[in-house]
Amino acid sequence: MITKTMTDKSTRFDTRLPKEQKLYFEKAVQLGGYRSLTEFFISTALEKAKKIISEREQIIASQRDSEIFFNALLNQNKPNDYLIEAANEYKHRLNT
Repeated sequence: MITKTMTDKSTRFDTRLPKEQKLYFEKAVQLGGYRSLTEFFISTALEKAKKIISEREQIIASQRDSEIFFNALLNQNKPNDYLIEAANEYKHRLNT
């Protein structure tokens, strides 16, 4: 359960877990050099959340990029006069 504190700048997160899990996590706290179980949970949850969000954003960006790329291939515009002139000038320079 999450509840707001008096300062309204932070929140509280309470959870219940089996004793065996708590002991296991406390061992990780000691071995990992964390100051508390709370610090351990916040640190590892934040790290995992960043990874999940980053991966999801990359997927979304990749999908968007794919749509843009394939739309450009499938819906090609005809070259304008400036582009045709530039291509002709390029060909002329190659032949001289």
